Amino acid sequence: MNIDRIVMAFAGFAILLSVVLSQVHSVNWLWFTGFVGANMLQASFTGFCPLAAILKSIGRKPGVAFQ
Repeated sequence: MNIDRIVMAFAGFAILLSVVLSQVHSVNWLWFTGFVGANMLQASFTGFCPLAAILKSIGRKPGVAFQ
């Protein structure tokens, strides 16, 4: 998997996990969902994604999403 797909998979997993946790544990887990969404929004404007930077530094290959 390339960096783009790892980032999207991680974001999707984090959102789904926090929604489930908000239903079975505490509604405060929705703050995490909001954080992930806000980070995705800022990354779309700035091009900076912390997870992508970490993955690049450990040698994962970059790619273009949905190709």
